[in-house]
Amino acid sequence: MSQSYRVAILGATGAVGTELLSLLEECRFPLADLKLLASPRSAGQTLMFQGESLTVEAVGDRAFDNIDIVLASAGGSTSKAWADRIVAAGAVMIDNSSAFRMHPTVPLVVPEVNPGAAAEHSGIIANPNCTTILMNVAVYPLHRVQPVQRIIAATYQSASGAGARAMEEVRLQSQAILDGKAPVPEVLPYPLAFNLFPHNSPMTETGYCEEEMKMVNETRKIFSEPSLRISATCVRVPVLRAHSEAINLEFAAPFSPDQAREILSQAPGVKLVEDWQANYFPMPMDATGRDEVLVGRIRQDISHPNGLELWICGDQIRKGAALNAVQIAELLIEKDWLRPAERAIATPQS
Repeated sequence: MSQSYRVAILGATGAVGTELLSLLEECRFPLADLKLLASPRSAGQTLMFQGESLTVEAVGDRAFDNIDIVLASAGGSTSKAWADRIVAAGAVMIDNSSAFRMHPTVPLVVPEVNPGAAAEHSGIIANPNCTTILMNVAVYPLHRVQPVQRIIAATYQSASGAGARAMEEVRLQSQAILDGKAPVPEVLPYPLAFNLFPHNSPMTETGYCEEEMKMVNETRKIFSEPSLRISATCVRVPVLRAHSEAINLEFAAPFSPDQAREILSQAPGVKLVEDWQANYFPMPMDATGRDEVLVGRIRQDISHPNGLELWICGDQIRKGAALNAVQIAELLIEKDWLRPAERAIATPQS
């Protein structure tokens, strides 16, 4: 990475945006220039980077001129609104929203799983949903050895998945309950402190909510397995940061827990956490602030001879969002895929 690159963070003041800023500093990303962009409401705020105070600018028509990479984390409507302008300016948008994930010409990339897909971009690369990323990092190393036939997942999703305001709401609700007062939900539809509820994303005609269908459809796309059988139940739980998932895998033949441990102990982006005597396995508190997906409690499914059970935890803001985006940017630079030759730049319509 001897060359330096001009990067813009779109949605710089949000939870993922500030994490992106921190990660660019931590990994010493080769920056020639860094531009922080947000809505006019947030313009004028200052954020620290490498000991300097950077001023957040309002996104506008000329904001992406002379930019190489846009790390977008301002929501689907914002990504759709600015995608044409970003691509026309010659930048690559790595988009953390759901706006383009399932578009057939937009790569959906988890660098530990399908890095080669990033080479096929036409100006936009989509970052998968947080629960999808965490599950895929843990499951794909096993899938490579013996293709998985079916995945059943139950997620335990922290407040961080709904943003910084939701995290603060849980703090305030917790204090209110401890003070004997009624918790007031404003960001989330129901009180989350000392409570949990099925994920509140819109329901689909299948009876699954959109969050659950993201895990299904995105995993099929990332694995290049359009018929892979997947079912998910997504639940919001009173944890501030880091998601957990209980994953049941069915294979065509038995897959021993010891073999799975051996594979996962060497898998990129995975850390094995198991202490059976102490009954100590991955927890959100341990995953918070970490790059790896923590995997443990690997065991034979006693209800099926070809079944395997996993328990995982991962930082939703970090690997589930910001880190995955930065890793994609690093991949584009390492492989010289920022502007592949003979590729028509065209913004897909959602």
